[in-house]
Amino acid sequence: MKPLRRHLLLGLLALTLPLLATAGSYDEFFYSVRNDNPYKINQLLQRGFDPNTVDPERGETGLMIALREEKLRAAEALLKAPALDVEVKARNGDTTLMIAAFMRNTAAVQALLERKAEVNRPGWTALHYAATAGANEIVQLLLDHYAYIDAESPNKTTPLMMAARGGHILTVKLLLDEGADASLKNDQGLSAIDLAKKFDHADIADGLTARLQKAGKL
Repeated sequence: MKPLRRHLLLGLLALTLPLLATAGSYDEFFYSVRNDNPYKINQLLQRGFDPNTVDPERGETGLMIALREEKLRAAEALLKAPALDVEVKARNGDTTLMIAAFMRNTAAVQALLERKAEVNRPGWTALHYAATAGANEIVQLLLDHYAYIDAESPNKTTPLMMAARGGHILTVKLLLDEGADASLKNDQGLSAIDLAKKFDHADIADGLTARLQKAGKL
């Protein structure tokens, strides 16, 4: 083989091999996440694989997938990754903290908060998601980290409205006791009372009505 041609081939090979290795690592990483294999995940991370790599199917990171699919050992490994970016957003705008809150994963929420995950953000928040799931321990944890209790979604739905809609009476009580405003209404003109009635949670509607009457707001 002529020296020049050999040199060009070696150069092309040097460029191609890292790409092939990265592609292989990519498949191996997401396979390991979905199979809850922390040993393989740690191997890949130690070799320099980026834990914030996004899977194109849903636009989620490995940690988001691990939390959503309840692959708890994989999630634990990724939560310890030094290069983890806790503010990466999925294609639908969800953050890792929001997914952990909705999945009622208190340990993951605590770990993310320790890594300074943002609690308050425009639009839907982790508190909305925790209230939707009736995850009282996480609701309290987020409030203890200064979550805005009357945070408004894009259509002005509050966490209290989501708790009432879902029939989570203890979550409703917790939010009220912490100062949530039951008189607020969303863009459709519906309050937490209206949503409780709409979804057949009469006990919650009655309790909210009594609270507002006592406060002189109804």
